[in-house]
Parts: sequence; structure tokens; C-alpha cells
Amino acid sequence: MHKDMLMIDGLQYVNWNRQLFEDAQLSGVHCIHVTIAYWENIRETLENIGTWNRHFINHGDLIMPVRQARDILEAKRLGKVGIVFGFQNCSPIEDDVKMVEILHQLGVRIMQLTYNNQSLLATGCYEEKDGGVTRFGKQVIKEMNRVGMVIDMSHSAEKSTLETIELSERPIAITHANPSFFHAALRNKSDAVIRAIGESEGMLGFSMYPFHLKNGPDCTLEEFCQMIGQTVEMIGIDRVGIGSDLCLNWDYKVLEWMRSGRWTTGVDHGEGSAEKPAWPDQPSWFSGTKDLSIVAKGLEKQGFSDDNIAKVMGENWLSFFEKSFSGDSARLLGN
Repeated sequence: MHKDMLMIDGLQYVNWNRQLFEDAQLSGVHCIHVTIAYWENIRETLENIGTWNRHFINHGDLIMPVRQARDILEAKRLGKVGIVFGFQNCSPIEDDVKMVEILHQLGVRIMQLTYNNQSLLATGCYEEKDGGVTRFGKQVIKEMNRVGMVIDMSHSAEKSTLETIELSERPIAITHANPSFFHAALRNKSDAVIRAIGESEGMLGFSMYPFHLKNGPDCTLEEFCQMIGQTVEMIGIDRVGIGSDLCLNWDYKVLEWMRSGRWTTGVDHGEGSAEKPAWPDQPSWFSGTKDLSIVAKGLEKQGFSDDNIAKVMGENWLSFFEKSFSGDSARLLGN
């Protein structure tokens, strides 16, 4: 394997500090899609963007913002970690389609249409009935296509996902999920969805979050890489990458926020349970960004060529972002 291999993680949710930025830089990863909103409204999201802007000032020797795909290559050249802003829900745009362009101008490049529940745009994967994409959702999809913001359906239900693939003029992403044939979690994706991603030239990022893995934290690297191989047989080597869904350095209160937001006065345990409500244990072979390169070694043992390992570890995401981040908003601002 090449020592200068490009590495991109398609999603993390980390409570960042300087030590963790240093760890990421030393790991050899060149770009991370970071979650900056779950249930936040527009005002709260602006606060989060402001926090990240301070990170770029205070830790500019380690990280830099990514507005266009070429910024990832610049981060690699400079020895920094490129940061892509993303939302795991559509709550930041509230009920105003104009917020899509405004947030894009502030650096947001990826947005999920739902987070588990029914949203104003589409249906989440935990709902009993999937009504598909809403009237508002169709308008938001058009606007995201126009400005160059990636549509992410990681937490969406099947009908909504397949409709979105059909409606979108650009390929969409599932940044962090695994095939249901590997583990039948609500968050994982059916063969029909995975094939539709492949046929539409979208992207699937494989998740290391324990609830998405066969045997949870006991899943082996070999099993994980075998799953990647099976998926490649279905949709081709160019349509897959890594989206670790790493959650790190958060207390239980944040997990409650992720699961329950403001939509319930009770406690929703999501993929957990009342008996085991806490953060799940990570598999032994992936405890943080520093372990990302281990996946490349696992793929090598499965017989992947150096070129195909490089595609899975980062080149496919780069190619997808090159086609996805450009749009009217970016051209107007010159970025």
C-alpha cells in the first residue's frame, strides 16, 4: 500500500479538542465529514458554526475548512485535516428553503433529509409508515442540487430514499450505514437501496458504529472487510468508501440529545435499550481515527489491490465531492 494514500472519513461526531485534532492529523486522515447539527434550529446551528470557526483560528496548524474538493488535496499537501460541515437532520433549515443556500455559503456541504423520525422533508427509518418525500422535500432537493449540497439519506426510510434517488439530479450519498445482509438493523440498507445507489453513481460509506455491525463490538475486521467485498460485487468498487460514524469524547447527555432531541418528553433509546442505554463499546480494532488505516490492511488481506484499497479509503469520496460541491452558490462566492 502507498504511504501517501488519501484517506477520507465520510462521517464522525466527535467532541473535538486540540489533542483529538492532533490525533487525527497523526493518523494520516486527510478529510473528515463532521456533524455540526442533529436537532438544532438555525440559531443554534449558527452557534455551532461559530465554534468551528474558532477551531479553525485556534488550531489552524492542524485543520482547515473544506468548501471544494480541491481543498482536500490542499489539506493533504499541507499536512492538515480538511473539515467538511454536515447536518444529520434538516432541522437547521426549519421551514425555509432559502436557508439551504445561506447555510451552504457558511460552509455546509452535506445534509440528511431525516434523522430517524418523520421530518418536513421525508420519512426516517424508525417510523412505522414511510410516506416518501414531501412537497417541501422536493423543493429542498432541487435547491440542494442547485447550490451543491450533498443529499444524505443515512437515517431515512426505504421509500423516501428510493424516491430521493429518483428525484435528485445529482447522485446522493448514504454516508454512514451498512448493508442489511450484513446486519439487519433499522439503520442499515436493503439490497434495493444499495443497488439504486450504485446505479445512480452515488456513494455508500461503511459504518463502524457497533449497532450497525454483525455481532456488535465483537465484529472482526475480517468480517467487516468481507462485507465491503460483498458490496463491491453488488455495485462496483467506485461507489463505496468509509463513513466510520465514530462518536467520541461525549457524555451520556449528548447521547440522549441525539436520540430524543425535543420531540419527546420521555427517553428514546434509539438502537440501544433501557438495559443498556449508554454509548456502545467500539470494536477492538477501531477505537478512533488513529485506527482508520487498519481497514486498509484488512482489505489487503481480503485480496484487494492497492488501487482498489485507495479508492475505498478516500479516492471515491474525493471523486464524489468533486462532482457534488460545485453549484450556483459556490460560483457566486468564488469558492
